[in-house]
Parts: sequence; C-alpha cells; structure tokens
Amino acid sequence: MKKPLILVTNDDGITAPGIRALVEVMSEIGRVVVVAPDSPQSGMGHAITMNDPLRIHKVDVFPGIEAWECSGTPVDCVKLAKHVVLKGQAIDLCVSGINHGSNASINIIYSGTLSAAMEASLEGIFSIGFSLLDYSFEADFEPAKPFIHRIATRVLTSPPRACRLLNVNIPKGPDIQGIRVCRQADARWIEEFQEARDPRGQTYYWLTGEFVNHDHGSDTDVKALEEGYISVVPSGHDLTIPEAIPQLFHLQNE
Repeated sequence: MKKPLILVTNDDGITAPGIRALVEVMSEIGRVVVVAPDSPQSGMGHAITMNDPLRIHKVDVFPGIEAWECSGTPVDCVKLAKHVVLKGQAIDLCVSGINHGSNASINIIYSGTLSAAMEASLEGIFSIGFSLLDYSFEADFEPAKPFIHRIATRVLTSPPRACRLLNVNIPKGPDIQGIRVCRQADARWIEEFQEARDPRGQTYYWLTGEFVNHDHGSDTDVKALEEGYISVVPSGHDLTIPEAIPQLFHLQNE
C-alpha cells in the first residue's frame, strides 16, 4: 500500500528537539515532509505574513527526510507546504510539534503549534497538535513517542467524523497513565507587565502572568494532565456560541 503523506511542522523552529522527535515517530508511519519556521515562533497564534516576502529553503536537518525551513509563521509554513512544496499532492495528515510547553485550555488560542494544525484542518486535512508539558530544551520526549504513534495511526485509519483537529497535551515524565479524550478547561491567564529601563534609559515592558484554572470539572484537559494522563481535545475553528443566538434575537427587531 502507498504510504500516507504526512506534513510535519511546529512553532519552536526547525532545529528544536521536539520536531526531531515527531519526525522520528512519523517516519515509522508514512512519508514525511517537513516545512517549519527557521526560528522560534511561539505565541504567534494564527498570524500570517502579508507585508514581507516569504522565503523557503531546502535543508538537510533530518537524515533521509525532505525538509524546508521557512522565514514566516507556523501558519505560513502550512500554506506554503500545501500550495508550493506539495502542490497537487494529497496530504493525509498534518502534525505540529512536539511543542515545548503546555497548549492546554486557553493556550490553544495563542499557540503557533495549534494554529499550524488548525490551518491544515481548514484545508480539509486531518491534523494534530502535540505538546509536552516541559519547557526545557533538554526535555525527554521518549515516553511520549508510543502514544504519539498510537494517536496518529488511529487518526489515519479511523479519522473522526465530527472534527479534523486534535489538541494533544502530554504530561512530563516517564509515568504516563494513559489517554483521556476530554474538553478544553475554562481557564485563563492573569497578566501583568513588568516595567524596566534599558541601558539608554528607555522604558520597556516584559509580559508575565499566572495561569488560573477556574474549571473544576473532572472531564477537562487540565484535570487529565494533573492526574498524569495525555489529554486529547477535539477542536475546531467555529467560535460561535449557539445558545446565545436566541438571547440576541431582540437586536433584529429593534
């Protein structure tokens, strides 16, 4: 049988350890093509480049794997992969990551990792964003690999009918308890800006914050991760709140 074509991308940059681990796993499943940013693009969300030219260069980063580095955002990478690098070819799966750090709950909104996968899903491609709850450059991805293989294989063989995007977060450490399919927790960042002055006396600000979870449900991604489970959240791009529509009908009649 023909091997599935798998697009691999990320937001930490093409030389990040996480994408190397993801390429290793995907190479066991299908034909892999990598299109990833040439530098870290964390927190870029669904940004695209419009006012500057985009550049892509073929690179020899992963032995035996076709790989391209892109000057743009993670979403730019997916767009260029579909319309330039793999033009005319059917992409069976797009995987993004493995991100260094959590993309659970509200982080999906800010994440370049998940936005890249979401962009592919908008193009009709089944997509998965993988994140490990370890921000260290020396993060150990080995315990996660069998689970990543299992999830990706299952999406290829039995794709979900109701969505094309999965947000997968993996707890840190060797003692992963299993997988839970769950919902996104209702949590947010409480932010503040630290003010300081540079050597020239100019004021600058550094964004800091605290992640606060107000959702105590037992079926959330945050809860699953706290208990040592991988969280799998079926996700999408429709931001409509259907139950609010009847509450706003009065606007039509004013």
